[in-house]
Amino acid sequence: MSQKNDNFIDKTFTVLADILLKVLPATKEEKQAFSYYRYGMSAQSNGDYAEALENYYEALKLEEDPFDRSYILYNIGLIYGNNGDYSKALEYYHQALDLNARLPQALNNIAVIYHYQGTRSSEKKEFEIAQSNFDKAASYWKKAIRLAPNNYIEAQNWLKVTGKLNENEIF
Repeated sequence: MSQKNDNFIDKTFTVLADILLKVLPATKEEKQAFSYYRYGMSAQSNGDYAEALENYYEALKLEEDPFDRSYILYNIGLIYGNNGDYSKALEYYHQALDLNARLPQALNNIAVIYHYQGTRSSEKKEFEIAQSNFDKAASYWKKAIRLAPNNYIEAQNWLKVTGKLNENEIF
């Protein structure tokens, strides 16, 4: 059932995207950038990360709008994060945030990476490094929660349980 719904959503998105490309006033480059972005999203959802990256990089060459570029960069970060290349994922998430500071999902993903690194450092008994990473995770989760207060409930609970949330901080 879920696969059927996913296919329906993918097909619906494709049809709507094609209509938008035809009716919206946009330059040839903008339309081409959107096509690359759309193909990248499709490849990414199918798990074909290499093809997705190719399309995202092509979209970046053509896309001039900072807001749209931020989502391309964010998706590139997702791919690197999913493949375990956390330093590259962080690099792309930060580039996305430089263009669009209101991307709570990028802030959340940065926090998740730092939390993961903190947990790994803690397991290795590298407690100072772990604490530094947990502090970074807390900082990014607080920013994400401020932008999307109804999201990231687990992060909110983690902040409370670990004492990383000051009494005067309210989301």
